[in-house]
Amino acid sequence: LNEALVECLISRQNELLEFGLAVEAFGSDTVVVRETPAMLGEVDVKNLMNELADNIREFGEALALKDRIESLSGTMACHGSVRAGRALSIAEMNALLRQMETTPLAGQCNHGRPTYIELGRKDIEILFGRRG
Repeated sequence: LNEALVECLISRQNELLEFGLAVEAFGSDTVVVRETPAMLGEVDVKNLMNELADNIREFGEALALKDRIESLSGTMACHGSVRAGRALSIAEMNALLRQMETTPLAGQCNHGRPTYIELGRKDIEILFGRRG
């Protein structure tokens, strides 16, 4: 990297560490990457460092890393979610509802699909053929 890009990365060293990316300056044109976020798996570190440095220089933050981590987190959360047809105990259902009450944007998954719908009495009566 050139000196300016190294400085960009080192200036955000603490922010990057919060994401699990440990970088240190190694001379004026090199950084040493000590740790990468485990959830990224195998990663092209050189390319990631270039993207991050460019993001920091252009936008003032490490967007490339945030986007990757948010995308992976969202996908992992979606795949680990309670699926339709899964039998839950009353305690599990109550715990899930309590968590949803305190979770921002709990009304949809990260892909935009609804996590629940609201049915009023009239809607239920129509479903059971009580109203037309």
